[in-house]
Amino acid sequence: MGSFPLGIAFDGANIWVTIFCGTCNTVAKLRASDGTILGTFVVESEPAGVTFDGAKVWVTNASSNTVTKLRASDGTTLGTFAVGSFPIGVAFDGANIWVPNTAIR
Repeated sequence: MGSFPLGIAFDGANIWVTIFCGTCNTVAKLRASDGTILGTFVVESEPAGVTFDGAKVWVTNASSNTVTKLRASDGTTLGTFAVGSFPIGVAFDGANIWVPNTAIR
């Protein structure tokens, strides 16, 4: 399997992109004004969805059935949490993080 960008989110100044592949397991932070890569951050396996909650970036990890919380300012991992089977998307409603799960792979 090759690698490809899958999820995208905007944090007010930067774009966050998940890189979905079998082994890369990263999310990239790019400056929105010019696309400069500001960092790549390791998460769990096969990152897919990504959202911003005002201070943190949340990334679903499809193959590990988890969601990773990153500090938006510097990409530091603040925690990884178990969710249901093969999470792909993620959304923030102003108070909660929502993660749908798929039954089919």
